[in-house]
This record gives sequence, structure tokens and C-alpha cells, in this order.
Amino acid sequence: MADKIAIIGAGMAGLAAALDLAVAGAEVTVIERARTPGGKMREVEIDGRRLDAGPTVLTMRWVFEDLFQNAGTALCDHLRLQELAVLARHAWGDQCLDLYADIDRSADAIAQFAGCPEARRYRHFCSQAQQAYETFEGPFIRSPRPNVVSLVGRIGWRGLGSLWRSAPMSSLWRALGDHFQDPRLRQLFGRYATYCGSSPFACPATLMMIAHVERAGVYIVEGGMHRLAACLETVARARGAVFRYGVEASAILVCAGRATGLVLSTGERLAADAIIVNADVAALSEGLFGRDVASAASAPSPAQRSLSALTFNLVAQTDGFPLLRHSVFFSNHYRQEFDDIFGRRQLPGAPTVYVCAQDRDDREPAAERAAAAPAERLLILVNAPATADHHPLSEAEIAQCERHTFATLERSGLRVKRCERNTIITTPATFHRLFPATGGALYGQASHGWMASFRRPGSRSRVPGLYLAGGSTHPGPGVPMATLSGRLAAASALSDLVSMRRSPRVATSGGMSMR
Repeated sequence: MADKIAIIGAGMAGLAAALDLAVAGAEVTVIERARTPGGKMREVEIDGRRLDAGPTVLTMRWVFEDLFQNAGTALCDHLRLQELAVLARHAWGDQCLDLYADIDRSADAIAQFAGCPEARRYRHFCSQAQQAYETFEGPFIRSPRPNVVSLVGRIGWRGLGSLWRSAPMSSLWRALGDHFQDPRLRQLFGRYATYCGSSPFACPATLMMIAHVERAGVYIVEGGMHRLAACLETVARARGAVFRYGVEASAILVCAGRATGLVLSTGERLAADAIIVNADVAALSEGLFGRDVASAASAPSPAQRSLSALTFNLVAQTDGFPLLRHSVFFSNHYRQEFDDIFGRRQLPGAPTVYVCAQDRDDREPAAERAAAAPAERLLILVNAPATADHHPLSEAEIAQCERHTFATLERSGLRVKRCERNTIITTPATFHRLFPATGGALYGQASHGWMASFRRPGSRSRVPGLYLAGGSTHPGPGVPMATLSGRLAAASALSDLVSMRRSPRVATSGGMSMR
């Protein structure tokens, strides 16, 4: 008889787990409180046009190719991807620098922007970032939850030099100071810390590996990022997985110390041989799935939370600045930005602003086409504190940050002709409602300090039969990492169920229908 496995949450981790488990022959039911899959990979609609309202880039393509290949199909059979030659355009007032996937083109651009010595330093930085990634990919990223001892053991003596050169005990900001003298380049590469919801002044220098991940390939998904989630659901359904939307898991049932099923918001009970929770681990510890599993995993304290965000999805005409698909407008007071967010727990007074122009790619539009450009789809984002559950932002604070945000864009010449009717604002309070127990944090625990990555829970919880997946668990946040976490949870559950069947003294769940 097939194993019955319930998954709470149809985010990327839940979708990946559902697909792997269905391929393995398990009877999979996914419970999702929203009406669509994707979790943080959200869409919104303005004037009949769909906009990405969550992640906007696809990296680490191999993660998704492996996932689809394991299901007997191919990523390219379901999605069309466009690789970007220009990773992003970066602006400091009237100064501008494009970063390319090609290291030589980037070095040339940096030489013109900051001088030849900085271009040489950039090449050395890329070498260090690649070494850091190659050191950690197998022993950490692809592996079940490692600790310091197991990581060193997997790296081996030959890898210790690369580990040490990645400066795990140093902050990213300090390490960037060893690589670059131009403060603008430190800002640019320090920005990668925010990709995992952290401050470059507090996260370890090993996060420089993100620079290599981007240089290895940044892709646009035709039709929007949400297409990836929809395709995973389609393939999982074809392999037998069942998806139930608009239904919440009210409680996780525990019998004889083992997770045995779910109680749904409808009152229905579902039996399960294993349960995977694709939600922030804080939802467990705060009792949102019942007292019996509240101690299943340790969640970070509010002070340890990652970044939240204040976002503006809008359809508007723009002019005055040559936007590409991804553009970043830097603050003049970079340290203050993170002191405001993580220290004072307030919106930054001088925010750095990210703009995703979703009708553009990495090519400059022709002058005549740019002059006649229609209203375009934009996602504008600034980082924010994750305090929505105990110190929600006031309307005045949000309005002030909005003024600062668009003033930063105008400082570089970008004018956005917006109107309230065509704008959707998402605050940390919105994210907290969508993803309960987070305070609006989008990445779980901030990666502050060299031990932070080892404090994330792994796939197995403290309750047998209950498994964890998502950006708040190992190996970390972001679309590819969350996807890997789902696959790790699925593999752990299958392995444990095989072991359980070999032991006649371990009871299985029963007595409830799994429909």
C-alpha cells in the first residue's frame, strides 16, 4: 500500500516535495490556504495585467532541471527561459554601472567606472566567490542539515584552504573592503546579503558566493515567475498528487509521539504516514498547528528575523532613466539603511530601491520605441523591518518611506507617472497575514554571524513523522534553496518510512480517510 503523505503549503518547497513523492509512488495530498500555488512566488493583477509580486529571477537552473528530470520530463518542455547577459543596472545618482554575466565585460565596465585596479580586484573577487560556492555546494547546499564538524568532514583537508579563504568568521562588508577600495562596489556586492534577508554588515563573508550564482546564470521565465509554480503543480498532478486550495490545516495530530494526520479548517481529518510543513518554522512554535507540535522546531526570536519589504506593484509610464529588467538605485547612506532596519526596527530613511521592469529584458530599447513606450509593469521594492506582529508600521511611516523611495529614483532621473488606481502596496503587515507568525519576515532567520546557517532546522523535526521545508529551513531562503529544502524533506520522509516498515515495533497511522 502506498505511503500517505500530507504536505501543508504549496510554496516552492511543498511543490518540489509533492512532485518527488508522487514520482516515488506515495499518495500525496497538498493543503494550501491560498487559492493558487507558489507561496511567496505571488502574482497580482492590475488593469487585467499579471505582475510578479515576489521573486523576480531564476538562478541555479540545475536545481529545476534535476527536479523535472527526476519526474521523467524536462524543464524546457514546460517553461521558456531567457538568460540575461546584463545581470542588473546599478545607479548612484547620475552614475551608472551594468554588471554582466560575462566576467570580461563586467571587468571592462568596472575599469571605466572605477579604474583598472578595481577591475583587477573584481576578477580576484569573482575567483574567491566561485571557490566559496564550489566549496559549499556539495557539502552544505545539497546535503541534509550539516553541522560544523560534518561540514569540515565533507569538505576534507584539501577543501579547508578554500573554506578559510571564504572568510567565514568575517562579515561580508569587511571582506568586501579587502577586495574593493571604491565604496560603490562594496555597496553593489554587499547587496547580495539582502537576497537572504540579511545585512552585509552582519552576515558572513561566505555569502559572496551569491555573486557567483548570479554570474552563472540569471533567467527570465516567460509568462512570469508564477509560471514555474503552476508548471510544478501540473506535473505533480499528472504523477498523482492531489491539491486542495482554500483549505487550512488547523492542527497536526500526534499519536504515541508520532505525527499521524491533520485536522482541516473544514473539520475533516486526514490520516498520514508522514507530514511535511512548508511554512515558516515560527508557525509551529507559535502553536498555529496545535500544541502537540509546538516544540517540533526552534524558531528565531523576533530580533533574529530576516528582512521584510515594502513593495509597490504598479502599471505606469516611466521616463528619464534607461531601465533594464533589473535595476538597483543605491542610497547615499548605506550603513544607516541597515541600522534603521535591524537596529532601530524602522523603515529606512534613505532606502536603496530595487526596480523590476517586467516588460523589459537586458537590451536597451530603440530611442523611438522608448519615447512611445506604453505603461509598463513594475515591481518596486525597499527593505523593511519584520515587526508587523508587535510594531506594525503606521500609514504615516509608509507614506514617508514612499516619498523617500521615489525621491531616490528621481535622483537618478527616473520618473514614474503613477496613479493610486494602478498601484498595489504590500507592507510587512500584508506579508505577516499571508505568512503567519513571521512578522512579515520573508527569509526566516537572518544570516547574521558565522553560525547562523547552522541554526536553521533541517528536514527532520523533533516529532517523528513531521518534516520541515521552506526558506526558513536548511539550506536557506530563495527559490532554488527552498526547492532543495522540499526535496530534502521528501527524501527524509521516504527514507524514514522505509526504516519504519523494517521495524515491526513501530506503529503506523490509521483509522482516518485520506481523500
